[in-house]
Amino acid sequence: MIADSAYVRTCWLQACRMEVLSPKPGNVSPGHDFADASTADFLRSAEAAADVIAAAVGQPVGRTVLQSVRAVRTVVSHNTNLGIILLIVPLAAVPLRQTLEAGIQSVLSGLTVQDSCDVYAAIRLAAPGGLGRAEDQDVAAEPTQDLRVCMQLAAERDLIAAQYADGFRVVLQTGAEWLQEAKERTSVQSQQVVWVALRLLAEFGDSLIARKSGQQQSAMAAALAEKVLQAGWPAAAEAGTALAELDAFLRSDGNRLNPGTTADLTAAILFAALRDGRMVMDEALFAAPDCHPAGGRST
Repeated sequence: MIADSAYVRTCWLQACRMEVLSPKPGNVSPGHDFADASTADFLRSAEAAADVIAAAVGQPVGRTVLQSVRAVRTVVSHNTNLGIILLIVPLAAVPLRQTLEAGIQSVLSGLTVQDSCDVYAAIRLAAPGGLGRAEDQDVAAEPTQDLRVCMQLAAERDLIAAQYADGFRVVLQTGAEWLQEAKERTSVQSQQVVWVALRLLAEFGDSLIARKSGQQQSAMAAALAEKVLQAGWPAAAEAGTALAELDAFLRSDGNRLNPGTTADLTAAILFAALRDGRMVMDEALFAAPDCHPAGGRST
């Protein structure tokens, strides 16, 4: 069990590191910090939650989510990785003797009302932006349904919630296929990560952008991401112009168009690939010094 926990811990830390250290358009990455968030904040947040995530097997999903968010709040003052935690905790809860696809349904079918209560408490503690109000099972109130039902109610407006509703299809099936496509296009892992993020954004837009700035802005982000892919990034040099256009759009309006849901899903796809042995992190490419400034971000 100790060896299993150590493996899950490593996969969590590597997925988080690969996500934030890859120069995905519109997101925090080295040289592209936000006014209220830095690359170091995300690395520190991942470290803070690592031991809790590592112990997810056999623990209630909601409790692990809440404990992870509490741990993160000891090192940053605002939300950095709530979405990543919500996505990866159910995956980390699958015993290592099973593949994620084989085991995720058992985890999801075991979700309870107490899981909902704990996840709602975690969301209120993290205080992400753009939540809005829901007619049924609103996060500001105490839930009365199990967590999967609550997520199903939010699935149409939140792609993270949709993963709970449909068995993590985008992460475990679609995302796995796109990551394989990315590997065929480039051998550079950071470019593979960016390509997956572009593919997600082009296909789905971004739930966070839609909630904070409207569906039209999310659709514009999707169209610009598709333009980058159609231009042949990363192989075609001229595609760099389209990528720069997308990045400038997403960083406009004080980073309000930050595609946070896309980043969260990218991290989950990476975790799944690392955990199931379909990817090995390039240690040299993603090596970075530990950083410890204070800060955080509201997303």
